[in-house]
Amino acid sequence: MIVQDIIDRLEAQSPVDAAMEWDNVGLLIGDSNKEVRKIYIALDATDDVINNAIEFGADMLVTHHPLIFSGMKRLTSDDFIGRRVITLIRNDIAYYAIHTNFDVYGMGALAEDALELDAATPLDISQGEEGMGRIGNLTVPIKLKKLASEVKKKFDINAVRVYGDLDTKVQKIAIMPGSGKSEIDNALEQGAQVLITGDIGHHDGIDAVAKGIAIIDAGHYGLEHLFIDYIASYLEEDDVEIGKEDITNPYAVI
Repeated sequence: MIVQDIIDRLEAQSPVDAAMEWDNVGLLIGDSNKEVRKIYIALDATDDVINNAIEFGADMLVTHHPLIFSGMKRLTSDDFIGRRVITLIRNDIAYYAIHTNFDVYGMGALAEDALELDAATPLDISQGEEGMGRIGNLTVPIKLKKLASEVKKKFDINAVRVYGDLDTKVQKIAIMPGSGKSEIDNALEQGAQVLITGDIGHHDGIDAVAKGIAIIDAGHYGLEHLFIDYIASYLEEDDVEIGKEDITNPYAVI
């Protein structure tokens, strides 16, 4: 199996034309004809991830968030992105990113399944009938505090931040894995009583409550790490060994 075979499988699941215009997905480093025996999966191509991929003996690294977002005029070890790119090249590791196209064709469905939402549809349609996030109903209404506890449990998160009355009962739920403050008004317009997402600032949260929607900020990583297990399972082949980065929140709550 070669890199291009892996690319074909990934793009069958999440076509690159579904990615946002500003995004940078696909094969970002390496030779598409390189033989692949070991693949390492992670959310981000951090220094630790790259070192773990090297230790694993990976021929290919697949992450959700692209290491390279914008154009690079020089490739040196003077900045952290350059150092990581050079390290991958030196160790002959092909690098592929599957980002907003996976958000459209995978992440929302994973979140829907984790929350067990009924009659769920994409929160923000961008590709035919597909799109980012999900909006749907819980089987029965529950208190916002209970929902927050369920999010912690189902997404394996140590802590969440909640904006809104903890005793309010909610049933219609919107979820946008990753950064979703731009979806607050959209979720509200579609009748959501709470939006579960990440990267919510102080004013975003209190303004949302004033508009009539509660917010559960479960963190960018907290909601998207589902990517790792899913892609690892999707790429499993008898002749390819899969390595996975451990689920480790990039920050500590003290």
